[in-house]
Amino acid sequence: MKIAVLKETQPGERRVALVPESCKKLIGKGIEVAVESGAGDSSYLTDDAYRQVGVTIGKDAKTLLAEADLTLKVQPPTPEEAALYREGSMSLSTLLPSRNLEAIKRLAGRKVTAFSTDSIPRITRAQSMDTLSSMSSIAGYKGVLMAAAALPKYFPMFMTAAGTIFSAKVFVIGAGVAGLQAIATAKRLGASITATDTRKTVAEQIQSLGGKYVGVDSDEDAQTKSGYAKELSADFYQKQAELIGQQCAASDVVVTTALIGGVKAPRLITADMVAKMQPGSIIVDLAAEGGGNCELSKPGETVVEHGVTIMAPLNLAAAMPRDASTLFSRNLTSFVLAFWQEKETRFNLDLEDEIIKGAMITHGGEVTHGPTREALAKA
Repeated sequence: MKIAVLKETQPGERRVALVPESCKKLIGKGIEVAVESGAGDSSYLTDDAYRQVGVTIGKDAKTLLAEADLTLKVQPPTPEEAALYREGSMSLSTLLPSRNLEAIKRLAGRKVTAFSTDSIPRITRAQSMDTLSSMSSIAGYKGVLMAAAALPKYFPMFMTAAGTIFSAKVFVIGAGVAGLQAIATAKRLGASITATDTRKTVAEQIQSLGGKYVGVDSDEDAQTKSGYAKELSADFYQKQAELIGQQCAASDVVVTTALIGGVKAPRLITADMVAKMQPGSIIVDLAAEGGGNCELSKPGETVVEHGVTIMAPLNLAAAMPRDASTLFSRNLTSFVLAFWQEKETRFNLDLEDEIIKGAMITHGGEVTHGPTREALAKA
């Protein structure tokens, strides 16, 4: 089997799908790996670093795509790239299919079996393949550092000859991987932390990291069988809005990380809530790529409203390209090797396997992923 790794073309993307460490592991299992020249440059990984582990360096994406059995990328292929995939080949990347319908149609048209890392089910067997968790951890870490740099006061408590400066109050919305990393990072910086989540099961995790859990008193189950958050009743959201409004008004920093299904951002902070926050406060909206949790967020921008700085960064993982690439690469390698049959030297495309079924978006010229079919029908 031949794997091709393409250079990322999305503006601001600095990661690469495979690092030399993973390439060496795959080659050791009898898999050929080719990397487009310069693919690792933004992650400080040279072509020579790849050559040293036995990787073939390709001059251009078109040639690599024509020969690849499996193509690996970080970002979804553009429609133009998707049209170049070898017919009947396989693809593995973060497709976010409902947001990239044109590329999905092109992949289906080329009869590509396309897997999306953001659709891999959250089961024990697939933990090592979970790119969402790997990248969310980086986002939670970087988001708090951004807030600390912008906040016009200390994060930790300081006792000085001029008196005591009390620690900053940080409120984290959503205690998934990004939220828990935000709590841990804010705690290391000395802040006082409160956090909420629709899933009561995470209260213990919040407390173990030094945060205080606050939540809505409800019997509703906010977690799907796949491990993602789901939408709840109007009554729940009304009570949640009251709680969030109170916490935002009392906080110096608010970090939001809430996503439904891993991709859709519910609006949790209204313009009125922002208006009631203290001037100089910071909101870091880590759900900006899903539209944002704050009504006033502008994805990819930093704005000031009512004296509150609202940051809505996109693709924070790319801000740490070396470690982000290493983690992403290990996730993809785990997926490939889980289905690689070394003795038969083939990829076992088991259509009944839970991971394969969950991650597959297109196959045999058809869109096999239900939510993506629905999105295409609506479009």
